[in-house]
Amino acid sequence: MSTLVQRVSDDLKKAMLAKDAVRVNALRMVRAAFIEASKLGAGEVTEEGAVDILRRIRKQRVDSAEAYVSANRPDLAEAETADITIIDEYLPKLADEATTLEWVKAAIAASGATSVKQMGKVIGLVMKDHKGDADGALVRTLIERELGGA
Repeated sequence: MSTLVQRVSDDLKKAMLAKDAVRVNALRMVRAAFIEASKLGAGEVTEEGAVDILRRIRKQRVDSAEAYVSANRPDLAEAETADITIIDEYLPKLADEATTLEWVKAAIAASGATSVKQMGKVIGLVMKDHKGDADGALVRTLIERELGGA
């Protein structure tokens, strides 16, 4: 069992003892996703697999929160935001914009890209070298800015 999966299970037990309903619900959802993945996949969830699952759950929660806000349901949006905050505690921290910009500039130089049409090549290089460390949306924005101004 990966340390992240174990940490979620341990924190779920602590939240149950503390009677923290919001945390219990969020961690149960995460744990259920881990269990489902282990049943569908090839056994235990790896550390990298657990991070991917957490990112997927987080994205679903962000999308739901946005939908609730647009549907004028702030109570439900607030619940989703609380889940996002709890999930963020378990995700590795992403690189800041300055660091990501350095990676983007290095990838542009390595690929020889000169226009936005070659963005896919640059994104591929950055994400291959820094998967898990770089935010894909930020990488895309920085590449557009760098190649658009070139």
